[in-house]
Amino acid sequence: MDMDMDMDMDSDTATGVVVRPAAPGDLDTVACIYAHYVLHTVTTFEETPRSTAEWEQRRRELAEAELPFLVAEVSGVVAGYAYATAWRPRPAYRFTVENSIYLAPDATGKGLGSALLGALIEAAALAGKRRMIAVVADSDAAAASLALHRRFGFTDAGRLTAVGHKHDRWIDTVLLEKALTV
Repeated sequence: MDMDMDMDMDSDTATGVVVRPAAPGDLDTVACIYAHYVLHTVTTFEETPRSTAEWEQRRRELAEAELPFLVAEVSGVVAGYAYATAWRPRPAYRFTVENSIYLAPDATGKGLGSALLGALIEAAALAGKRRMIAVVADSDAAAASLALHRRFGFTDAGRLTAVGHKHDRWIDTVLLEKALTV
């Protein structure tokens, strides 16, 4: 997938953002961004940060599955990333993906999430996917993620209660879904 694009920004997104496919040289930064969320938040239920090599494996797997893995660059520096993975492993789910979006802690609130999610939705639809699922950990930080997804037309699909346990607390997840069209 060749998706180099200089985003045409609206008022909800940052100016000067380039959203493009992730490259091997981006993965050290991707690993650092993700490590922050693993170690300091309940945004992800992982408890051990992934190495750069693990991120390279993820990038290869997504490329083989023809699924998008994008980064947002500001002034030549990766400030966030997003990707779509298979929702479930069984063949009947092959047209449904789950999204993941993470921003560098100092890059939140600047429209990068909108730039990434918009591009991710488009790329997943172009890859033949019909539905996108968002799984949002219901924590203090959930409001921004829920608002972002709802702005892009995601609707609530349910809540799973106390399904995660991290940092000595139980966490619910909120499920949202969106139909994708080309």
